[in-house]
Amino acid sequence: MEQVVVSAPRSRVRYGMLALVFVNVVINYLDRSNLAVAASSLSKDLQLSSVEMGYIFSAFGWTYAILQVPGGLVADRFGPRVLYAFCLITWSLATVFQGFARGFVSLFGLRLATGAFEAPSYPINNRIVTSWFPDNERAAATAMYVSGQFIGLAFLTPVLVTIQYYAGWKGLFFITGLVGLVWGVIWYFLYRDPLEHPAVNQAELEYIEEGGGLFRGQKRGATAAKVWSAANLKLVLSGRTLWGVYLAQFAVNATLWFFLTWFPTYLVKYRGLDFIKSGYLASIPFLAACAGVLLSGFLSDNLVKKGWSVSAARKMPIIVGLILSVSIVGANYTNDTAFIIFFMAFSFFGAGMALISWVFVSLLAPRHLIGLTGGVFNFMGNLASIIVPIVIGYLAKEGDFKPALVFIGALGLVGACSYIFLVGKIERRG
Repeated sequence: MEQVVVSAPRSRVRYGMLALVFVNVVINYLDRSNLAVAASSLSKDLQLSSVEMGYIFSAFGWTYAILQVPGGLVADRFGPRVLYAFCLITWSLATVFQGFARGFVSLFGLRLATGAFEAPSYPINNRIVTSWFPDNERAAATAMYVSGQFIGLAFLTPVLVTIQYYAGWKGLFFITGLVGLVWGVIWYFLYRDPLEHPAVNQAELEYIEEGGGLFRGQKRGATAAKVWSAANLKLVLSGRTLWGVYLAQFAVNATLWFFLTWFPTYLVKYRGLDFIKSGYLASIPFLAACAGVLLSGFLSDNLVKKGWSVSAARKMPIIVGLILSVSIVGANYTNDTAFIIFFMAFSFFGAGMALISWVFVSLLAPRHLIGLTGGVFNFMGNLASIIVPIVIGYLAKEGDFKPALVFIGALGLVGACSYIFLVGKIERRG
């Protein structure tokens, strides 16, 4: 009698690991955006001008952007479990101490610290998804964790506004920082890499690896000797394709950082909305951005499965999204609150579509330099977190916010052109 061998069902541990990353991203953006919620009250208490607030909004980006390349190298050198726990705890402590800020200098310094400790986070995210997911699931996985920044902010912005209303801006920083401290410990106990997780079975490991997942040789320290060199940095800084992706990411982040910094102040100070009401209205564009990133990720993966070239399937949703983001300029031509929120939401929906661009790091990076390439990519993109808040502060200092919105819209158009004219064939560099 012929013996029938029944293989064990493939485990689905990768989705649990993605859920942990999703929570990390929610907390990450909670501690980036709490200043935006606190800004109108904080600026009055500490007597800060719009130009000074522009610099404080940008302070996070100074260290966050500058440390992206070192952060990417660190992500290649150390395991996500320990490194992410360290980052969560340290940036959360910096958040707690922001509640003790007494003026421009102390607040600026603490925002610098927050950016420094958050710097490795997205290179780590990318490494985790590259390790745990095959190529044909990676855009959707990227979209899922990126959506955390919008889902979290959409539902938590009204909560943050309420916390500040009752506990003040100091209480806001205390509470958000405490959440990160607790989660940092939880992350350490729950996360494992594919080869170290006790619940993952061989069928899932084979599925991931045969589909292009890169978890072999990703153990701590395995690539250290190869990563730290000028030649590797030169490799990820060369080529028109990578530079096209880098430039476009700056444009995508320009819209993102407007919403993470100036948007609540725009509604309250420049559009005259009630503070509590603005908290609820501000959540609508974040929901739209979440819809955009999820639609883009799943659409892109479906196009690949239907036989589209990887280049077309990955680029098309991003180009469309960047073009849609230009619609933010429409808010300049209406005084109706509903239309203002509509244009803001439609623009952020487009920017959300473009945020699956992290998938290009997985597709284009040399196999042993995923973290380094992610660091350079995030550095280029997050130059927007330095430049955009400051430029907006100067453009709006006379009380007119219209030039600032034109500036954001123009950058969206530049990003679309970058993908159309600079980003060519999608292939891994080494």
